[in-house]
Amino acid sequence: MSSASNAGFNPSRDDFAALLAETYGESEAFEGSVVKGRVVAIEKDVAVIDIGLKTEGRVPLKEFTGHGRDPAPGVGDEVEVYLERVENALGEAVISRDKARREESWVKLEKAFEANEKVDGVIFNQVKGGFTVDLDGAVAFLPRSQVDIRPIRDVTPLLGVPQPFQILKMDRRRGNIVVSRRTVLEESRAEQRHEIVANLEEGVTIDGVVKNITDYGAFVDLGGIDGLLHVTDIAWRRVNHPSEVLNIGQTVKVKIIKIKHETHRISLGMKQLLEDPWQGIEAKYPIEARFHGRVTNITDYGAFVELEPGIEGLIHVSEMSWTKKNVHPGKIVATSQEVDVQVLEVDSVKRRISLGLKQTLQNPWEAFAEKHPVGSDVEGEVKNKTEFGLFIGLDGDVDGMVHLSDLDWNRPGEQAIEDYKKGDVVRARVLDVDVEKERISLGVKQLGGDPFVTAGAPAGEEGEIKKGAIVTCEILEVKDGGLEVKIIGSDLQAFIKRNELARDRNDQRPDRFAVGEKVDARVTLFDRKARKVAVSIKALEVAEEKEAIAQYGSADSGASLGDILGAALKARETK
Repeated sequence: MSSASNAGFNPSRDDFAALLAETYGESEAFEGSVVKGRVVAIEKDVAVIDIGLKTEGRVPLKEFTGHGRDPAPGVGDEVEVYLERVENALGEAVISRDKARREESWVKLEKAFEANEKVDGVIFNQVKGGFTVDLDGAVAFLPRSQVDIRPIRDVTPLLGVPQPFQILKMDRRRGNIVVSRRTVLEESRAEQRHEIVANLEEGVTIDGVVKNITDYGAFVDLGGIDGLLHVTDIAWRRVNHPSEVLNIGQTVKVKIIKIKHETHRISLGMKQLLEDPWQGIEAKYPIEARFHGRVTNITDYGAFVELEPGIEGLIHVSEMSWTKKNVHPGKIVATSQEVDVQVLEVDSVKRRISLGLKQTLQNPWEAFAEKHPVGSDVEGEVKNKTEFGLFIGLDGDVDGMVHLSDLDWNRPGEQAIEDYKKGDVVRARVLDVDVEKERISLGVKQLGGDPFVTAGAPAGEEGEIKKGAIVTCEILEVKDGGLEVKIIGSDLQAFIKRNELARDRNDQRPDRFAVGEKVDARVTLFDRKARKVAVSIKALEVAEEKEAIAQYGSADSGASLGDILGAALKARETK
């Protein structure tokens, strides 16, 4: 347009819009629309673009070459730009290639989002919580959790690389797009896993690489899919942790045990490639046979002993010691300790062997019975006092019990046990040894002999205690109800009741007697079985009276009772 023409024409903004509308047609949008233009010049890093009506705009070249995706345009190239506004006929149009691309991208992305299709993009920057992705002009947000299947520390190799994404969310009004790279990887991985699993069969042997090791096993890469090698399937022997046998990166030969096609889970085994050591186990380890083994593991209920690689037996805590009851197995054996054991039971179906440790040692009750037969005397320390007796520690780390009834011949057990305290050294006699029930019965009173046995007279023998015999008693205690006495010449004690102290009622007074005084009495009861003895002064007086009357006359003959008794007493003293 010449200067002469310009002198008489100065169009307004509306005039320019009318001319632009005429150029593109009434139905075409202009401001706020994408329009076509031609590059008329390149000035340094800016492209000058003619969008028609001799109106030009400027766009930085970097908007065309963003993120290294497209080459820079040249003079004469036709390009699409976004017309933001028209200044006036003499000014420039404000245009943008980025916004043009963004407008184009939004249309394409919305279609892809509705069709659930993947879109290509480039990660170009890191922001709080994730990354920004260029989706051919539209900027999307990639959360950090959606970058990969597993967390990755360094995303540098992913920057600037065109790759597919899945759109998770779009909001054009707010200009928000959220994408995921992880979803694409998972889908691709699932397809790959499905294809690999379809080509695998149970029972097949395959090589794999140990990818990861956990407490419960190892994950083995079978060429694009992982299989689990459980710790119990690594070897026939006990493996406490997979790292004892395997290392990450190690190539191993495994057997496919099971495949779950619906979950793509594969179970692997190594021990299945070796001969099962449990085959014919009953013949190899017969019951009651003894073997040498090594303690591999200790639990609350026992200890496991390795008899050979792949074969372990359990020593239950009840079979570990003859005498140590209710103790933790770790106090009897230690890990790696070598021990001799006896086979108690074999179950090839359940793959279990029950072992005994105490059976390889002599039964301490049998040893005690051999060394200390019934009737022999032993000595030991009082380990415990209970309501029914004393427990005495004996040779061989066994205990014997003295029942209350075997503490004293004369006193009640409840009273006699008070003479003893824990830690006292006591002598006792062996009364019985029950090896099967693991019991030893002891007696203390048996050391002194039974006073009823030593005091009782054989039939027809004089001078021994029996019913009707006359005995001399020493008064031990004077009570209101009578006298507590001991029969001299024996260990027997008796109680003379008040009404047995004299024939005459007026003389039946305990206070007539004193402790230490000796009195004669007649035995009125002597029962060995019931262990009872009774004496009576009254019975003696009555008996003497009858004897005197029989020898020296009766009261009816004229002699007084006093004369008769006096004569009998005189005769007794002269003997």
